[in-house]
Amino acid sequence: MEFIVQFIVALFATLSFAVIFSAPKKELFYCGFTGALGWIIYYIMVQFDMGVVFPSLVATLCLTIMARIFAAARSMPVTVYLLSGIFPLVPGAGIFYTAYFLFTNDRALSSSKGIETFEVAGAIVLGIIFGFGIPQSLFNLLRKNNCNKNECV
Repeated sequence: MEFIVQFIVALFATLSFAVIFSAPKKELFYCGFTGALGWIIYYIMVQFDMGVVFPSLVATLCLTIMARIFAAARSMPVTVYLLSGIFPLVPGAGIFYTAYFLFTNDRALSSSKGIETFEVAGAIVLGIIFGFGIPQSLFNLLRKNNCNKNECV
């Protein structure tokens, strides 16, 4: 039951973020679904004590692939889905606690949290890079519109 609640909350949070970024109205659910998928993958992996860095990498890779699938199938730019979908995985709390421990003069905790936040950010970047490493021709097979020999309709 907890996984379902996590998925629904992530879906609505990502959908709200897509509204803020002015995603097309017909794409809002798909934006929300992309973020919820990434979050639930991350959440499940963290529940199995895999840390936070590797789950961030895997979840970002999966949501990047899903964003590319939606972009190809719905003839939209991939950033419509990826920008809002990455929202639940961004290490905002890590940045906050790094600054908090720095200002409370706890340098050891600040350094620890800062390094972990930097590793998560790097994992997110690598997940996006790996997701874009897949050839576009595989995603073009999912196009909603059929193409004839010379042009796409």
